[in-house]
Amino acid sequence: MRHPIRYLNLGGARALILHRPHPTVQALSRQLTAIGLEVTSLWPDPGGAALAADFLFFDADMGHDGQLPWRPGEAPMPMIALIGSEAPGRIEWSLQAGAHAQLLKPVGDSGAYSALLIARAAFDARLALSAEVADLRRRLDGRQTVVRAVTLLAARGQRGEDEAYAQLRQIAMAWRVSFEEAARRIVARKDGGTSAPGDDGAAEGGGG
Repeated sequence: MRHPIRYLNLGGARALILHRPHPTVQALSRQLTAIGLEVTSLWPDPGGAALAADFLFFDADMGHDGQLPWRPGEAPMPMIALIGSEAPGRIEWSLQAGAHAQLLKPVGDSGAYSALLIARAAFDARLALSAEVADLRRRLDGRQTVVRAVTLLAARGQRGEDEAYAQLRQIAMAWRVSFEEAARRIVARKDGGTSAPGDDGAAEGGGG
């Protein structure tokens, strides 16, 4: 599903330029200030300022591993690579670092806003994808737990899977929890976990 690009009102947003002193920093700062951002430039150690930024521009030519206080690709904000050298190794490094957009050097009087817009869209898409993957994993884990619980109930009552599935549904209703939570409790009890009060009676009294 395609999502519309959000056109940004950037007044008051904080931008950090992680770049050695250079005319690029001055030109970029002018653009960002004109757009309405609060701009800070640092080199080489951003310290806690990196975590406080809403956008991060970083030098892809002289940046290095370990420079940022998070793992590569896990930046908590959109990142824009400032690229002067198009050497494949430096471009690859900027991608591995987690660049969401790029701005070619030397930086002139334009390009910053489009880079901000593209970086924000790519960052939001990454967050949405990560949330979707996490949800799918939770659902898969839940289904696997349900299968284990049904298998346990079937073996315990010497009944078929359909009957065990119906019993699990009745147990969930008796405990007033979700289907998956009921399955988790049953599996946890089998694996040595602590049962909730009244679990035994509900489990034994449910369907069959």
